[in-house]
Amino acid sequence: MSEKLGPKREHWGSQIGFLLAAVGSAIGLGNIWRFSYMAYANGGGAFLLPYAVALFTAGIPLLLLEFALGHERVGSAPTACAKVSRHWEWLGWWAVIFVMFGIELYYTVIIAWCVDFFVLSFNLGWGPDPNAFFFKKFLGLSGAPGHIGGIQTAIFAALILVWLANWYIVYMGVGKGIERANKVFMPLLFILTAILVFWSLTLRGAGVGIMAYLTPDFSKLTSPKVWIDAYSQIFFTLSLGFGIMIVYASYLPRKAEITKNAYLTAFINCGYSVFAGFAVFSVLGFMAVTQGRPLSKVVSQSIGLAFVAYPKAVSLMPGGNFFGAIFFLCLVMAGLSSSVSILEAFVSAMVDKFGYPRKKVVSICSVLGFVGSIIFTTQGGLYWLDIVDHFLTHYGLVSVGVLEAILVGWLLGTHVLRDHINRVSSTPVGPWWDLLIKYFVPLVLGVILVGDVYHEVTRPYGGYSWAAVLGIGANWIILTMLLALVFASRPWRVDYRKVQVAEEWEKEEIT
Repeated sequence: MSEKLGPKREHWGSQIGFLLAAVGSAIGLGNIWRFSYMAYANGGGAFLLPYAVALFTAGIPLLLLEFALGHERVGSAPTACAKVSRHWEWLGWWAVIFVMFGIELYYTVIIAWCVDFFVLSFNLGWGPDPNAFFFKKFLGLSGAPGHIGGIQTAIFAALILVWLANWYIVYMGVGKGIERANKVFMPLLFILTAILVFWSLTLRGAGVGIMAYLTPDFSKLTSPKVWIDAYSQIFFTLSLGFGIMIVYASYLPRKAEITKNAYLTAFINCGYSVFAGFAVFSVLGFMAVTQGRPLSKVVSQSIGLAFVAYPKAVSLMPGGNFFGAIFFLCLVMAGLSSSVSILEAFVSAMVDKFGYPRKKVVSICSVLGFVGSIIFTTQGGLYWLDIVDHFLTHYGLVSVGVLEAILVGWLLGTHVLRDHINRVSSTPVGPWWDLLIKYFVPLVLGVILVGDVYHEVTRPYGGYSWAAVLGIGANWIILTMLLALVFASRPWRVDYRKVQVAEEWEKEEIT
């Protein structure tokens, strides 16, 4: 192994810069459309109970783990894992590889959709039938995953802009790029979301939607599915298992409020989800009353909620074009703040291990990412997106979460990271954290994983053919795992045990 030291690590300019970046990574597209629908489908206001339980028993403990691991071991996910055990380096590589060359590829395409719909909002360009427009004209949806078809020009053009934005922000570095961008994105996102919420509350029928959103149906809490959904949502919404929070924490000064930052990141993220839900369901209530239809006939899950139901509502309300523009601008900013963090997680890993020039790595990764994204801009792209997303989030991320808990809980020892957290933070963490990481978190995530596998074996996901599910989804998991093993097997060009900290750390703490 080379004794060459790596380049000085970059650093956050302030603790608030780190917090905004962590929150920016956590708050994404799903906070706006996925949480609201999930709450409605799982007991309304009653869903907040399992959601809160999941937050305190799994979300925050895992967030503390990733913050502490990155900060104490000073490195990206592969570096941090290697510093715990050289044999576990592959886990860090697997996380950043399938997230960068999987989730990031289709996530940037969804952001591109939002860019296109932002432009369409000004003249309501989706016409009187948003459903037909979205699926037939905009996506040009083919008949099956095997029918890839041609590239949709509008999506392709917007995708170029999205990748240029990702490239520029990460190219500029941690302090001058990611931190500065999030200092603009996050406050603006919160302001625009507040405008949406208070505007939507004035719409006729808003109360109908709010009642549906928050009215508790405690009978649904007896269903295991509701609790599994709550834990799944918490896990995905906090960017856990992405390798992002590990590398972000590695850019902090020696004395850092890890505990407070973990709580604030979790509370701000989840609070934003609940708050944004008021805008979503006020608009759905408006549609239900305006069209004389029950709310259940208006609600469309996930992507349909944002690109079909909302455009339809925008077409019906006074001043709807501006409302739509604000809504899709919110989605663009939420998406970009998350996508840049994914790119950064992989770039940092490459720089840590191979000592490559950071800006060159950013440029190459951005080009490769853009090229890889093109498959999702085709007429069969939505099918590929659905299958890849299902496999990477349900199997990849959950597996990483389980393995992280095992690595820290049983190999490193939770007391090591807990002692570190308590040494650098003013808010201590008690022995309860050890118990949750060692026993509870692996158990809950393991149950989710086994349940997903059982349903997968019973029948292929989404009604697709076995050839599509295995050929696209399963092979994506296998290929990224093989790549992780290859990367982990390569010799370090720098000594991973001596990855250098930012020069400013050696002089003074960042306040």
